[in-house]
Amino acid sequence: MKFLCVNAGSSSLKFQLFEMPEEKVIISGYIEKIGFEDSFWNTKINGEKIRGEKYLKNHTEAVQVMLDELIKHKAVESLDEIKGVGHRVLHGGEKYSDSVLIDDQVVQDIKDLTKLGPLHHPGNLAGIEAMQKALPGVPNVAVFDTAFHQTMPAVNYMYPVPYEWYEKYGVRKYGFHGTSHKYITETMKKMLGKDDVNLIICHVGSGASISCIKDGKCYDTTMGLTPLDGLMMGTRCGSIDPSIIEYVCKESGKDVSEITNDLNKKSGLIGICGFNDNRDVEKAIAAGDERAKLALDMYIDIINRYIAEYYIELDGKVDAIVMTAGVLENGSETREAILTKLKPLGIEVNKEVNDKIAGFKELHEGCITTDKSSIPAYVIPTNEEIMIIRDTYKICNK
Repeated sequence: MKFLCVNAGSSSLKFQLFEMPEEKVIISGYIEKIGFEDSFWNTKINGEKIRGEKYLKNHTEAVQVMLDELIKHKAVESLDEIKGVGHRVLHGGEKYSDSVLIDDQVVQDIKDLTKLGPLHHPGNLAGIEAMQKALPGVPNVAVFDTAFHQTMPAVNYMYPVPYEWYEKYGVRKYGFHGTSHKYITETMKKMLGKDDVNLIICHVGSGASISCIKDGKCYDTTMGLTPLDGLMMGTRCGSIDPSIIEYVCKESGKDVSEITNDLNKKSGLIGICGFNDNRDVEKAIAAGDERAKLALDMYIDIINRYIAEYYIELDGKVDAIVMTAGVLENGSETREAILTKLKPLGIEVNKEVNDKIAGFKELHEGCITTDKSSIPAYVIPTNEEIMIIRDTYKICNK
């Protein structure tokens, strides 16, 4: 049985077609610059990458290109072979603590939650509506980025602001990257042979979040009402003094929307040193760039602050620290710098093993601490698409 995983952004569409229940990827692709004249896509099948170019004015046209690619490369003989479509959706609010079959009410709920996910939901909705139009009668499933974090207790998700803000406007911590954190949690349960795992999961890519997993469930996480909160990221500021916003508005003449855009797209690493990719930051440091060094030092310190905080939240009973997503799956130097600063907790890096692990090397995962380390640290590649397709397969087969 073939199931399609779709991740639609504001101007992009990422897809993978799976053979289920084997969880085998048949074909994958990434369509970029939807709505721009230089739209293009890359399709990967049997290890070969094929590029295409054509102006795609909206997601409906992008979905048609995707379906044409499936037929052209014989991933399916007929579109009737596709038995379900799973969609990544940013925000499920408090209503959705698990994935759900999409109906009119779910679509309306996603539209209503756009106020909490204004950057992501228009693309998510466009992808859903385009697939419903292209494959009428095929079930679509919403997999929410916030769902896994709905087990947080109120002491961790509430903000110390007027309580009516929560009651009237839904102001609280929701957390994101939940599909990734769920995948790592399930993987570690199997690896460690226990369901009640206590983990500190560091998902650090261009976006970044850390989760505190207590007894196999999310107990706390760094992202908040929106993905802007928490860690310093590639282009996002993370947690800052909120008074900065009003102050810079007055000083610069910019409005709140402009400042929020700056905090989302012009802050973090790129704000400090001009580079948002860790590899570029490290090259700049090697060339003697002091601001690049400052940016990376800040980045690592903030990650460590949250690891230390979650260590305390778990009473020091941590089964593992797990490093995942682009930066930590591939950056041995960044991993070593983080773990070296955790030496007061009794953590000891196995430099030889750590240096061998990366997505572009032969070894992709493993334990990167010594036997003497008080807490083992692992590198585990995340796989959000697998989680999306597992939920889609399960729901469609009900």
